[in-house]
Amino acid sequence: MLVAARLLGVPAAVAAALAVGTLLLTTRGMHLDGLADTADGLGCYGPPERALTVMRSGPIGPFGVATIVVVLAVQMSALAALPVHWSSIGVVAWAGAVGRSGLGWCCRRGVPAARPDGMGALVADAQPAWTAPAWWTALAVVGAVTVPGVTCAPIAVLGAAAVVVVLSGHVRRRLGGMNGDVLGAVTELGTTVALVAAGSGLTAT
Repeated sequence: MLVAARLLGVPAAVAAALAVGTLLLTTRGMHLDGLADTADGLGCYGPPERALTVMRSGPIGPFGVATIVVVLAVQMSALAALPVHWSSIGVVAWAGAVGRSGLGWCCRRGVPAARPDGMGALVADAQPAWTAPAWWTALAVVGAVTVPGVTCAPIAVLGAAAVVVVLSGHVRRRLGGMNGDVLGAVTELGTTVALVAAGSGLTAT
């Protein structure tokens, strides 16, 4: 969508917005919803039970709205900065894989679910500790080989991994474990970090 629209003469900002919209459709917005709920839950003050209640409630609060606006704006700006070339499709796919690679870290053994029901309870404490580092290493190598900007693709993966480790660690201390909303949040944030790296020149020539 991004490259095709740019080749047809669509302005970069509009093409980037269409690309982000397409990506949201492929996930039905679940990851973005998780990001918003995580922002609302962590943004409220109170015991873990209150934060989890906020995350489970339907309406999106001010923290969630602000986070969505910022993340989508950053993603669109990063996509608009990519070159008008078919290789940009590979960059976007790679960034999506980087975002999802952090799920193994959040679901590694020893990390409990924040509550006994929901998506988190189905996947928490299930992955070997080496799963996420293995994916990060593989994606750093793949990025170095296939993504423009050979030496800097590993830096993008390292940045995304750092976001996942810091956020998941804070969530575990704050809520006592993982849930499905946090998994969506780390996916969106990891993808965004990788896209920013590509759009700013860390992984683009």
